[in-house]
Amino acid sequence: MRIGIAADHGGFMLKGEVAEFLRGKGYEVQDFGAFQMESTDDYPDFVIPLARAIALGTVERGVALCGSGVGASVAANKVPGVRAGLIHDSFSAHQGVEDDDMNVLCLGARVIGPSLALELIDTFLTANFSGAVRHKRRLAKLHALEIEHI
Repeated sequence: MRIGIAADHGGFMLKGEVAEFLRGKGYEVQDFGAFQMESTDDYPDFVIPLARAIALGTVERGVALCGSGVGASVAANKVPGVRAGLIHDSFSAHQGVEDDDMNVLCLGARVIGPSLALELIDTFLTANFSGAVRHKRRLAKLHALEIEHI
């Protein structure tokens, strides 16, 4: 599976650990930046390219990091086809995929530590969408909203 990762300054240090963890698990990793620690960088500059890659199918799932995870989640969800969730617990990490076909996991590097972050990423990446009729119906409603011309 090809995984995209992105982080601003708030998630920069954790992103390095995440990349190493993912490669160690045998995943192909595409890094969307930041590529150096810059305290004045902006999360949309890294998260939006990751989200676009998800929407285009060039990466299958993504991990977006910032200080709280909130900005990364907001930014990723602006791209049609992306279903990003701000996750800080194990249940939501798998349930978000199983029920909602979540394809981007957002984490707050200032909220959780590296050990929990890696556990949540592993849970997210090993979960599968259930394909249940009710879940497909709900996703179809979201897709219809994305293609509306407002």
